[in-house]
Amino acid sequence: MNQLPKTPKTAIDIVYLWVNGNDSVWRAKREKYAQKLNASDHSSVAKFGDVEGRYRDNDELRFSLRALEHFFPEHGHIYIVTDGQVPDWFQASDRISLVDHHQLIPHSALPTFDSGNIESYIHHIPGLSELYFYLNDDVFFGAPVCLENWFFEKGFYVSWSDEPEVKGNKLQIESTSLENASRLSKQWLQAKIDNPTPRTDSSGRKIDPQYQHTSRTFSHSPRPMLKSVMMEIERDAPELFERVRSTVFRTWNKPTIISDFVLRWALAHGLAQTIDHSHLYIATGQSLESQSLKQLKKLFSNLDFFCINDTTDDALDGDPRLLQVRQILNSLLPNASRCELVNHSVDDMAPMPVNA
Repeated sequence: MNQLPKTPKTAIDIVYLWVNGNDSVWRAKREKYAQKLNASDHSSVAKFGDVEGRYRDNDELRFSLRALEHFFPEHGHIYIVTDGQVPDWFQASDRISLVDHHQLIPHSALPTFDSGNIESYIHHIPGLSELYFYLNDDVFFGAPVCLENWFFEKGFYVSWSDEPEVKGNKLQIESTSLENASRLSKQWLQAKIDNPTPRTDSSGRKIDPQYQHTSRTFSHSPRPMLKSVMMEIERDAPELFERVRSTVFRTWNKPTIISDFVLRWALAHGLAQTIDHSHLYIATGQSLESQSLKQLKKLFSNLDFFCINDTTDDALDGDPRLLQVRQILNSLLPNASRCELVNHSVDDMAPMPVNA
């Protein structure tokens, strides 16, 4: 295993996407653009692309920041990318910044409610470190972070999910965004790498990529990234970035590329390697959720990461499954991070409204 330098030149920054889907102003904007889409091209919306669970705030970010501080206290600056919103528990400091969509995305391309679109701009955050982690707010570190298990010299590690293999080569309207992302990556990479044009990297090194497609999706994990690699991928595949940046809502025929294509491209060019991270994926809408949460309590502090994906798509106010998740997270991560207001205690957490 290639070793990461023991003392990186800069601290490793953290980037989150976050949205408060309970905000009435934001919800009115989302509804306005959803109605426009319904009138023109509703059939393009991806499976689960515009459901409540995609936007609901069940305090996941708050607990993910607690896990970050607990398991990776030596992290660098934290950036939270959001649509002009501020968590009500947020404590401003010189260690954390809120990044508005308008600071990253051209005004003419806003608004967008597709995280796949928004995350394609992350590497352009001013001042972002060369090495960084990108996390969705429902992803948590679950054990002390060992950087050698996430980064190696000039690259990063990726891990596969436990989901079934993705069948077929063509994008399908009934498939999830991640399944279609796998198919899109295969189409592009096999076409370009099987018939490559001579290329060199910034240091003049000849690039001779090899691509062997693996019909699996990647785990819902913290994404270790290198800014320079992201810049190179964007230069190499501008048409894919342009496609995903044209969305208002997540669409089945323009699937996310950061959580699939970027990782496969890096694997093909020797800038990523696979690793077996210990992890746990929990979908809140599944009947086995309670059993999964018990497993989380048992394995906590021994998991490289875990994800609690809100799949209670259109749950009503105070849904017991959502409350149970909050209770479990609070029991595992009871200590407020430095990102939280001192006077905004856990006792203030009432059931989160879903329908405005």
